[in-house]
Amino acid sequence: MSGREGTSTASDVHERTPGARELTAAAGVFALLADPTRLHLVWLLTRGEADVTALAEACGAARPAVSQHLAKLRLGGLVQHRKDGRRVVYTLPDGHMRRLVVEAISHADHQVTGEPWHD
Repeated sequence: MSGREGTSTASDVHERTPGARELTAAAGVFALLADPTRLHLVWLLTRGEADVTALAEACGAARPAVSQHLAKLRLGGLVQHRKDGRRVVYTLPDGHMRRLVVEAISHADHQVTGEPWHD
């Protein structure tokens, strides 16, 4: 054993078999991402932080609708926000969400374009 006996690393925790709580939480993430507008918003945030106005313009949705979607994503813990003067700026809280969404979009790209699958 290493000098860190009794402690676990992030990779150790993630390698264990998921239990009911983890599976339910993961299903909740997928449920929130099942809406194309919410998925688009999270994908936009993989590129960097943005405010509601920029996100609405980028995804082509009305600002009130984007605000409602962001509120759901925030309540689900998928995005975070902070005040910057009068603006509210949104960001992704962790790399897991970033990688999940990028991989989902990449997978969809293969389905849509017919490009061969790869690792």
